[in-house]
Order: sequence, then C-alpha cells, then structure tokens
Amino acid sequence: MDVEDRRSPSDRCGPLDVHLSPREDTEDGPGDEIFKAEDPDLPPDLDWLEELSEEDDSEGDDDGDLAVMADSGKKRSYAETARMFKLRRNLDQLDCFHQQKEHDVLKAREKRKLCQQNIQSLLEQRDNLEREIEQQKVTDNSVALFRLRAQHRHLGERLQSEEELEGHISTELKQLELELSEVEVELGRCSLLRREVQEEEQRFQVLKAQKAAARMQRERKTSQNLQHKMKNLRDKQAAVLKKEETECQKKIEEGRASRKIAAKYLKQTIKRMHQQEAEREKQNRELLEKRIEAVQSLKTNIEATQENLRVQQNRARANAQKKEQQQRQLRESLQAQGINSIKHMHLQKQQQEIKQKEGEFEESQKSKRVEIVSKILQEEQLINKKQRKQALLPKPSTTDKFLSLRRASEMLPYYLDPIPPSATEERDTIQIRDLGDTSSSSASSACSDAEDLEETEDSEEKVDHQIRTDSLAEPEFSGLWNQHNKKIPNEKTTLVLTKVRQEEPPMTSGKLNVTAKRILGKELKGPPFRSKPEVIHFKDFEVGKMYKKKIVLTNISYTVNNCKFLRVSTHLKSFFTINFQPPASLSTGMSCDMQAIFQPMINEDLEGELHFASALGPFSVPVRCTVKKCILEVDSQFIDFGSHVVGHTISRTITLTNKGALATLFNLDTSTCLSPETSYVQMPPQVSANTCKTSSQNIASNNQNSPESTDAGDVQSKQQSQELSAGLQREQSEGPKAVPEACLSSDVDTEIDQSPSDTSDIRLGSVQEGEIGPFESVKLEILFTPSIPGETKLDFHIKFSDKTSKPIPIHVRGVAVSIPVWVLQPNIDLKICMFDRLYQDSIMVQSRASTALKLTFEVCLEMRKHMEILPKTGFIQAQSSFSAQLKFIPRRSLSKDAKKLFDSDTGVLEVPMTVQVAGQVQPAHFTVHAIVTSSDLQFDQSEVDFGYCSIYQSVKSSIRLTNLSLLPQDFGFLGVPEFIEVQPNDGFGTLLPQESLQIDLIFSAKIAKEYNFQLSCKSGINRDFLLSCRAVGIHPPLALSHFLVQFGATAVGDQSTAILFLSNHQTDRDQNRQPVSPGVKAPVMPRLFSFALPEDSDISITPSAGRLLPGERCLVQVTFKPRLLDQEIKEEALRRLHRAKLLCERELEGNRLAEQEAKKEIPLESSKGKKASVNPKHSKVSDEPKTETETESPDPVDFVPGPFNTLYVKLQCPAVQPPLVVISNNGCNTINFHQVAVGDRVIKRFTVQNISQESLDLSSSVLDMNGPFSLLNALRCIRPGEKHTLILAFSPTVEKKYWDMLEVQSQKMTLGMTLLGEGIVPAVTSSHTGGLLDFGCVLEKETASQVVKLQNSSAVAVGFRALLASLSPFRPQGAADRVAFLLDRYANAHVQPTVGTQNYSGLSVFSVVPVEGSIAPGQSQEFTVTFLPDHPSVNYSDKLTIELMNRSKVCVMDLKGAASSHNMYLRGGDLLTVPVESLLPSVIPGPPLLTESESPTIPLLVTLQASSNSGAITPAVRELQVGCICSSQASKKGGEFHWDNVVTLQQQGFNVEPSKGNVDPGQRRTITITWTPLTGYKPYEVVQMCAPLTIKGDEVSVYRVTLMALVSTTAD
Repeated sequence: MDVEDRRSPSDRCGPLDVHLSPREDTEDGPGDEIFKAEDPDLPPDLDWLEELSEEDDSEGDDDGDLAVMADSGKKRSYAETARMFKLRRNLDQLDCFHQQKEHDVLKAREKRKLCQQNIQSLLEQRDNLEREIEQQKVTDNSVALFRLRAQHRHLGERLQSEEELEGHISTELKQLELELSEVEVELGRCSLLRREVQEEEQRFQVLKAQKAAARMQRERKTSQNLQHKMKNLRDKQAAVLKKEETECQKKIEEGRASRKIAAKYLKQTIKRMHQQEAEREKQNRELLEKRIEAVQSLKTNIEATQENLRVQQNRARANAQKKEQQQRQLRESLQAQGINSIKHMHLQKQQQEIKQKEGEFEESQKSKRVEIVSKILQEEQLINKKQRKQALLPKPSTTDKFLSLRRASEMLPYYLDPIPPSATEERDTIQIRDLGDTSSSSASSACSDAEDLEETEDSEEKVDHQIRTDSLAEPEFSGLWNQHNKKIPNEKTTLVLTKVRQEEPPMTSGKLNVTAKRILGKELKGPPFRSKPEVIHFKDFEVGKMYKKKIVLTNISYTVNNCKFLRVSTHLKSFFTINFQPPASLSTGMSCDMQAIFQPMINEDLEGELHFASALGPFSVPVRCTVKKCILEVDSQFIDFGSHVVGHTISRTITLTNKGALATLFNLDTSTCLSPETSYVQMPPQVSANTCKTSSQNIASNNQNSPESTDAGDVQSKQQSQELSAGLQREQSEGPKAVPEACLSSDVDTEIDQSPSDTSDIRLGSVQEGEIGPFESVKLEILFTPSIPGETKLDFHIKFSDKTSKPIPIHVRGVAVSIPVWVLQPNIDLKICMFDRLYQDSIMVQSRASTALKLTFEVCLEMRKHMEILPKTGFIQAQSSFSAQLKFIPRRSLSKDAKKLFDSDTGVLEVPMTVQVAGQVQPAHFTVHAIVTSSDLQFDQSEVDFGYCSIYQSVKSSIRLTNLSLLPQDFGFLGVPEFIEVQPNDGFGTLLPQESLQIDLIFSAKIAKEYNFQLSCKSGINRDFLLSCRAVGIHPPLALSHFLVQFGATAVGDQSTAILFLSNHQTDRDQNRQPVSPGVKAPVMPRLFSFALPEDSDISITPSAGRLLPGERCLVQVTFKPRLLDQEIKEEALRRLHRAKLLCERELEGNRLAEQEAKKEIPLESSKGKKASVNPKHSKVSDEPKTETETESPDPVDFVPGPFNTLYVKLQCPAVQPPLVVISNNGCNTINFHQVAVGDRVIKRFTVQNISQESLDLSSSVLDMNGPFSLLNALRCIRPGEKHTLILAFSPTVEKKYWDMLEVQSQKMTLGMTLLGEGIVPAVTSSHTGGLLDFGCVLEKETASQVVKLQNSSAVAVGFRALLASLSPFRPQGAADRVAFLLDRYANAHVQPTVGTQNYSGLSVFSVVPVEGSIAPGQSQEFTVTFLPDHPSVNYSDKLTIELMNRSKVCVMDLKGAASSHNMYLRGGDLLTVPVESLLPSVIPGPPLLTESESPTIPLLVTLQASSNSGAITPAVRELQVGCICSSQASKKGGEFHWDNVVTLQQQGFNVEPSKGNVDPGQRRTITITWTPLTGYKPYEVVQMCAPLTIKGDEVSVYRVTLMALVSTTAD
C-alpha cells in the first residue's frame, strides 16, 4: 500500500476508535509506548494484506517477500507488517483529531471575539440613549421620553443576554483548549513511534519496488509465451480459413450447376403461372358478372316491390278515403231522415264484429277437428308399427286384439265429427291402413333372423320418435287407445320378444322353427313332422296360371302323433288353396299327402307359411313364390392379353350367360364410374382402385342404413327406389356429363386424361349391345392392337335393362412391347440455344434383335445447314446399343430456312428425325427440341451527354441495359476511365432473361475541358457493346468546403447542425480554367449566392443568401430538424387500420374454415380435391432509420442559374425515434401563453415522457434572466415509461410580444420548446374619477353604501384588488403617522390624516366588496363601499385604492364620513381640536359645571376674514350646514333650528340668513353668515360675538357659536 495513496486526514476525521496502552519494550526502554488495538484480529480494510502475504509465500524464495527487510535478507513477519499499517492508520486518526480540535478552538475564539464586539456596541448605544433621555427630560417631551425609555429597557435586555452568551462561550473555549492540550501531549508521546513508522514505510517502499521489478520480469516472460501461442493460433486459423474458402468455392460451383439445371424449368413454370393467372382472372370476371347481374336483379326486384307497396298503400289509402266518404254520406242521409246516425253505425259495427267472431269460431272448430283427425292418424300409425312387431309372434290372439283396437280407432272420427270426412281424408285413411297391413305381413315374413328384428325395431323407434316430434297438437280428450297402446301392448311385445330370443333359435334356409321337447325321456329337436319338400317353392310363375304341388308330411317324433291344418298366412289367402284330409293317427315314420294349389294374381315374390297343429305342438311349412328373373353371369371378369409386339392385333372372347327365365337387353359401358345401383356387385380383388370403390361402398352403406331398405313391403319405399333407379338410368344415358362428383378425385382425373391413349389400343368388338333370352349365352369379343409400348388397361361394365340385375364389371389388361430397334430418348431437348453457338448431344439407339442391323440417320432438308448427325450410317450389333453425335449450330437464317419448324416469335424449334433400320418396316422416330434465342445486350440510348459538369461536383446519368436473350448473361464494363464511375457493383453483374437493369454513370470532371470517350460493355460470351459519351468540365467561381454533409441519427423534435464554408477564390489566373466555350468568361468580381431548399424539407440554412468578394470566405450553418408531418401520421394510421382489418378478416376466415372442418367429421362422397391455401399478403414495415437526401440548388432571383454558377450539396439526414416526447398539448412543442396583462402571471404545464429503454437525466437551458418566462420546478431523472411535468410561468413587464426557447436536454437528444406570449397594458376605467367620496352623516351603528363601477376595455381578463389604507400591513403602527399633527407641523387645519377615527369594536369603519377578482374582456365590475360607524365622530376617514395585479392604480378615493347619535347635526366652522386622537390634553378647556336646568352647549368657532383691496372692503361670508338624518331608527319627523340674539349680531355687522327654519329628513339647510365691517372700523381689530344656535330633533342641541371677524389684506 503506497503512502501517497492514503486518504487525507480530513477525509477520515472522526472519533478515535483505538485505545492507547503503554507497553515496555526491552530494546527501546521502559519509556516508549505504542498503539495497541483492542481487537487482535485484522480489520476489514487490511484483509488484502493477508491475501498478499499468502501470494508471496506461494511464489517461492526467488521472488522475495513483502516483509523482507531492505538491509538484511531475513523475512519480515506478517504481524510486523500489519502492525506498521495499523500504526500508520492510528497516527493519521490522531492527527485528524488534533486538527479538528484546533479548528474547534479557533471557532470558539472567533465566537467570543464577536460577542465582545456586540457587547461593546451595545454599551455605546446605551450611553447615547441615556444622554438623549436626559435631554428629553429637560425639554419635558413625554412622548419621546417614553419611547427612549422603552429602547433603553430593550438594550439592557440584549446586553444581559450577550454577557451570558460570552460567559458560556468562554467556558466552552476553556474546555476545548484543555482537550487540545491533551491531544498535543499524546502527539508528543507518539513522536518516536511516528519516526519508527516512517522508517518502516521507507523500507516497505524499497521492498515494493523490488517486488514490482520482479513481477515485471515475470510478465515479460508470460507475454513472450503468449505471443508465441497467438502466432501458432493465427497459423492454425489461416489454415482453417483456407480450407473453408476451398469448400465455399466448391459449394459455389455446385450452386451454379444446380441453377443451370433448374433454369430449364423456368419457362414452363412461367407459362403455367400465366395460364393459372388467366384462368383466375376469367373466373373472377365471371364471378363479378354474376354478382353484377344478381345485384341488378335484386335492385329490379326491390324497385318492383317498392312500386307494389306504393300501389297497395295508395289503394288502401283510396279505400280508406272512400270508406270515410261512404260513412259520411250514410251519416248525412241518416241525419236527414231523422235517425240517430251514431247509434245506427255503432249497431252495424257490433253486428260486423259478431259475424267476424262467428267466422273465427267456425275456423277454430275446423282446425281442431283436423288436429284430432291427424292425431288419430298418427296413433293409427303407431298401432300399425306395434302390430308389425307383434306379427313376429306365433300367437294370433294379440293380432286380433290389435285389429279390434285399430277398427275402433278408425270408427272414432266418425263419432267425433258429425260431418262425414272428405274424400281426401278417407283416401289417406285407407292408404295408411293398407300400408299397415302390408308392412305387418312383410315384416312377419322378412324377420327371419335376430339382426333383421333389431334393425326393424330401431327403424320403428326412429319413426315413432319422428312422429312424436312432428305432432305438436294435443286432442281435447284422451282416448282408450292411449291407455292400451302405451301400456298393455308394449308389455306383451316385450315379453314375447324376450321369449323368442331365449327359446326359439332363428329359422335359416327355410327350415321349420319349433321348440325342442322331451318325449319318453328322449329329447325331440325340431318339428314333429317333416315336410317333403322342406320349402314349397313355386318358381318362375306367371300371373293368371295355376300351379299345383304335392307335399308329403312324415311323423318323425318318437310317439304316435296326428296333425291338423290350421291356416295359411294372411297375405297368401287369396292365392293359395290347400287340399288336405287329416289322418286319424300316424305312427312314427308314417306319412300323409297334401296338395297346394297356387293361382297368382300379382307379379311379386311372395313368402309365407302353412300352419299345422299336432299333439306335440304347432309347426309350420314355409312357402315361397318367385317370379321370373334374370340371372346373369360371365365366365371371366378379368382378361389378360399378355405381352405383344407393337402393331399386332389379338382377340379374346367372354361369354355372357342368362340362367334366369326372363330376357333382358344389355350394353357395354366403358365409363369408369359406377352408378349407385352397382354398389352391390362383388368386385374381384384384381380390380384397380380407380373404379370409385370408396364411393360405391359409401352409397351401399347409406342404402343399407335407410328405412326403405329395412321394410321390403313398404309401397312408398318401393316407389322411391324405382324413381331413384329410373333417374340413375337417365343419368347414365346422358353420358359422361352425369358422372357423380364423388368420383372426380385427383387420381380419377389423371386416368380420365390418359383414357384416350390407353383405350385406343384395347377396343370392344362389333357386339356391344343386344338382347339375351332366357337360358341363353352371348359371345363378346375384345380386341388388343398395341401401338405404344407399355401396359394398357380398360375397365368397362355390362349393363342391363332389367332393374334388378346389377352391372357386371370387366377388367382388361395388356402389355405392348416396342420394336426391335428404337431410340432410347425419343425427345432430345437441347434447352435454350443462342445463335451462332455450337451445341452437341448424343443419340442412343438400342437393339433387342439377335442380328446386326444397318442404321441410317436422316435430317430433313430445311435443317441441313444448321444440324448434322455423325456418323450418318452405322451398324448396330445384336443386343447392344449404338451412339451417334448430334451437332446444332443455329444460324441467323434459321427463320427463313425452316419456317414450318421454327417459330420466330417464341423461338421454339421442333425437328422430327428418322432412323431407318434395314429389314424393319417401321422406322425409329425421335424429335429434337430447342429454343433459339439471341445473345444481344441493348442500351436504351446510343449516346450519353453529361452536359456541363463542375470540377467540384459529379453528374449522374442513368441508362438501361436490356438482355434480349432468354438466358442469363454476365456483363461488365472494362477499361473505364478514371473520371467516370459505373454503378451498381462497379459495372459488373448478371442479367436475367428479358431483364432490364438501370445503370448509373457518374461523371466527375478533374479539369475544365471537353470530354469525348466510349464505354465498352463485354458480355459473358466475349461480345463487346460500345456506348459513346461526352461532357464538358467547368470551374465555378464559388466553392464549398464540403459537398456531402452526413448528419448523425437525429431524433424527431431534436436538431443537428453542420458548418460549411463558402469561398470565392476567383482570381485573374482562374479565367483560363474555363473550358473552350465561345464567349464564356467569368470576370473577377463580387459574387451573389443564394441557397434553394426543397419544399416542405426539414433543412434550414443560414445565411440563405449573401455576397462574397473575391478571396472572401463565408460560414454557412446547415440545421436539420426532423419533424413528423400530419400527412405521415394519417398515412401510418391508415396502414395500421388496414393491417388490423386484414388480421380481423384472416381470423374470421380461419374460424370459418375451422368450423367447416369440424362439421366434416364424417367422410362424404368426395374426391381427393386439393385445398387452396390462403397465403396472406404481408405488408413490409421497415424499422430502419429514415434517411433523406436533399439536393440544394440556388434560387434564381438575381441571376439566371447555369452550369457556371451552380453548386450542389448533398445532405444525408437520418431521423430516428425520439427518446423523449411531449404528450401534453397534443404533442405540440409550442407553448403559447397568448395575451397576458402586464404585471400578471400565468402558469402553464407541459408533460414529457421517456419512451426509450434507458433512464434519462433531464436538464434545461437557461432562460433569459430579465425575460418574462421562468421555469418553476426542477428536472429529475426519469426511468423508461415515466412522465415528468414542467411548470412554466409568464409575467410580462412591457407591452410587447415575447419569444424564448427552452431546451430540455438529455443524454441522447435535446427537446426544444418554443415559448410565446404577448404583454398587454390593461385598459380599465372607473366610474369615480378619484378624490373625495363623502358618505355624509349617519346615525351610529347604521350603514351607508355607495357603488363604484370598473369597465375593462382591453382584450384580456384583468385581475384587480381593492386596498384600504386602514387595513394595509405597511401602515405605520402605533399612530406614528399622526405625530405631525400632534407636534403642530400642519399648516391647514382642514387637512385630516389618511386614516381617521376607527371603531371601538375593532371592525373596520369602511369595507369594500369584492376585495379582489378578475374582469373578463369587455365586462364591468361593481364595487360596494360601505360606511359602518359604531360611535359618534366627525373624523371618520380612510383611503381606498383600486389597483390591478400589475400594481397600476385605477383610482384612489378618500373616504370620509361622520356619525351622530341624534338625527340633527351641524357642520361647518373651524376646528377646535386635532382631527385625530391625541395623547396631549385638549386645548379647549372642558365645559363648566352646569345646573340641572341648564342644557350642555357645544362650542363652535366661525372665523370671518374680509378682504381689503385699494380701500374697498369685500364682506366676509361663511356657511354652516344643518341637516337631518333619514333613518329607520329615528322618527320620520324633520327638525328645526333658530338663532338667538340675532339683533345683537346685526349691530356688529353680522347677518345670519335664515335665522330659523325647518329641515326635512334626509335634507340639509345652508345657513349663510355674512360680516360687513361697520363704519368706523379700526384696521386689524377683531370683532367677536357669541350667539346660541338651537337645533331641535329627537333631542335639543344648543351650539354656542363664536363669530370672530377681522379685515385682512391677504384674504381671498
């Protein structure tokens, strides 16, 4: 640890945290003492020392130790080193403590010295004050004496406190000096220890330097090793980079090869895309036309509907008017007849309502009857279904019960409805009853196994449920059928069905179904009698003929038995007759005969039973009657022709046999899709999967699950099936258009497309349709003529006119083998070729012959100039191949030579080629395909003129280079001069087919001269294309220091500034630099300049114009202040709204598709269609900073711009998102305080927000210290997303407009705020001009008010306040303003002080309302001044000042008033006392003591001075006012007055007018006193008279008026 690095003592000053403990040392003697810490452990701040010691120990003996002594090689212990640092720290703390104590002693001494000076000054003031008191005692000035004594007392108190403070400070100083002495003693004791520590520190520094040198040597070694390692690592990295470059080059070559391979599919892809686009456009146009037609038709329908509605409304309106007119006429006619029209019309209305109700009742009755009949019919259907279930049982009793119930239900509607049912209802009832009988009989015969029974139950339950859900009408009363059908039949049916399932096994193959029994200990299985035949089968019967059969019944039981014929099945009674004579008893093995006669009446299959009874139980013999049918079959459904050579014809024959007794028509159908009727045909396993097997199975499953298939006896189901089959036959007869959509899968589409080529080889023979009779056979021939090598298939069906016969599928297969010699690649595609270029390919010929054959290659005549095959003739060996070389060099004359083979518009070439083989009739053909294109590169202009170009600037000219070829071509501009630049990519690149690329030619003139040159563009096949260029270089008179200014990223709302220099360095030598242009010379002269900015740019230049002398330079400041325009904000809002709409539409579309997919849980009969994927168009939003490039040109105001006097500067201005934005005031950076009255203060706030991701430390610029704007709050650091509000104040002092700029600064930007405001002097006038406002005299404790009005004529609101002098805080206290009156320093007795007598209650005598407020522009404000005295006095006065907020005074009024205890008062005369309350005794002696009879008199002095001028004397005139107060407290009577001793006054020249009179309430009378000197008047003689004046009111007051008159030459 360095000594220099230690902290100063002042930094660690504080209380001592160590204790001093003396310790005797054997070496230093007993007198030395050291510091010892209480805690033996190392302090936290010295922990590093222990780590350093451990590190030194680990380094070994060669490195030394921190504790090694400088003078010896011994190691220092860790404890000694730690002790040294502890001692240094303790000594530093002791020094700090000593300095602190010295500072405290000095501070205490300063305090004591200052206190002593204060005591000395107070003593001097006390002496001076005592001298003044002595002087005032001599002058007997009690007021001043009182004041001085108070000051003397105050000085004494202060002196005493200062002396006490001095004693306290002295005591504290002594204590501090004692502590300082103790610290100095401690320092003296530690002096030896300090020297020891210094020596140890010096040794430690030497040791540390040695340590640093050793460490530096080790670091050098480490650095050398590290450099060696880095060198090895760089070598390895270089090897790895070289390897990566090799691999990268290899990948690039592979990529180029793959691109070349992929280029051949480009044209096909483009063509297919164009076709798809055309198809989509066509579909869109058709859809749009359909929509337009639908909209037009809808519009037409709407118009027609509206027209109909208008017509109906007009008709209804006309009918209503007509009806009202009829009613009016009827009313008039009834009134004319004398009948009450209102009553008559009311009766008619009632009659109409009764008729309407009757009609509604009848309709309701009919509807109820219909509901009852429909309910009965539904219940009949339910009964029929239950009868069908019960018909399965052998018990006939249940059927009889159901029949009786059914008859009862049929007769019920006749009893309910007295009106017989209509023919339609009766027909429906009979039909339903017949259907019930038929279905019951068919169900009893068809339910031969348990599965059919369950299916029947399920279907009937579905029908029942459907009927219940369809029927919502309820009958008015419940019938018996509800009870029986819902309870009894269901229970019995359930019991019987359960017994059938448990005991009777199902009857199969027509055998009898009888329960097994035990007889004589042996179990009898089956029926007791056996029938021969087991099933009575009448086969192929015809209607109208009679058929007979003999049946033998044999007793097969183990006992003697007998039999008895019971009945035939119900539906067979009309067709069968049984001749049977039952024998008495038959032993076991005995038999009897029976004859069955069958006479059919209908052409349908019939099934039933003959029921017999025996001793062991009933049994039955099944009966089956079948009509004539077609039984068709073929000997083979799959024909395989095998392999045959192309060109041969092979024949195969299949035999169609009819084993039935019914003839039918047949035809061969080659369509690949089966109709729904073919779904039952058992397909062989060899059938291909492309025959719509899936759809047929789906149709079969649907037909098996349908209710019609389960009920064979249902007439309606048969009719529907017949209609369905007939419709399908019509669809089949219509041809391929009627193929169901279920078979249009992608695989089937492929086969349909291939069917013409496949079926051309396999065809049917001459017999494709005809008639096959009963038990006949027909031969059908199939031919196979292969034309193309490969496998050929044909699937066709044999269809029949018989509806019950299913089509028979036939599958044919054959393989065609090619000719012995053929070309392996029949289509040779040379891809895209260029003119005059050589292209080669090989032609491979293969032979399977067993001998060698001669080959001859033939090229058509048109292509012999362009195409050649080498060799032209050759021999191909047996079972081998032969290769020939094809050379193709397309010439420019190809379009003329081969017009039929070459399309000049598309460039497509197709050349058919032939290979003649000796001994082979059919030659081998192949075709050569190619697309021939040009290799030209074309410029859009032949010459480029750059015009005039300054040597300081560059001129850019754009040209377009077009690739006319169908292949990509590389290009490059070679040999480009140094004064021109070609971009992009320095003039190198690749052009895609038919692509045009814009190339920028940038010309930069080096010197002023004319330039003519050519640019050479070379293609990838080494073709040159030249472009001529010319330009003129000029030298402008002015020059800019920089022609490119790149601003940094500037936030929106901030600004960036750049400095340029514009110089005019033109001299006489510069004239020769101009190019050779006739008559163009720039003279040496001052130059004017002007900068022209683009419109609506964020750039400003200062100065924008000016004048430069030759050799002069001007500084130009360019400022970039980006802003966000309203149009850009609106466009961004529209983009976001559009994006949100797109997202919403996509979400809705996705939800709709998801719903559709959820609904398609069960696979339908659909093909494998491709789903069109919806690819949303992504709008590309750039997040990069916005960069603007501005080009400035001069404004042609004073000169015409030309190439010689025009300079350009390029500005790159990136604008970025601001971290700090204004969110108040709609984001506006201008704060306008508008108009403010001078002297007023307006406060406004604006809020900023941190929208960046970092915290911002805000600071502000300094506003004008003498200006009106001020910032009232401090700025702080705001975190991301936080807001801060700034408070600004505006207080103008002068009438003018103000402008200032406040910059809110942060680390990343400076946000400028523009402050605007205007100071206006308020124009406020008062209705009172100022001066005296006299309230007169009022009674005590009553009020008097007056109104003052202020009018604001200015354009701003003005604040005001009303100030009373009595309430002013700056008014001198203790009546100090009245001292002048008390000391007789006033000359005019009529002058009164500003604030007069006040109320005893402490309330103000005068009050103003309102005290303060604001007056709107053009408005006025009224002030009410109220006078409220509480005791009689004539000296009430105050001063009212109305001033504005800017301290300007509108008006100043002196308020004056008087109060009296009586209603009569007298005013006038001279003052006998001062107008204020005084401490001095009254000048006028008090009145003498009066007797009870005498009333007190009030003295009044009236002085009259007559003027004398040139011997003429003007009489003196004075006036007195006698008034009567009008008050609510006093009586409404007036008062009176009169003078006494008037005659005496007249003798002395005094005249009083009037001498007496009356005064009304609220009025005052003026008494005029005139004095005219009598003759013999002596100058300067005072005439004095005393006359009493009596005033009578509510009380009588007597005034003792003293009149003093004299003549004065100075009196006015």
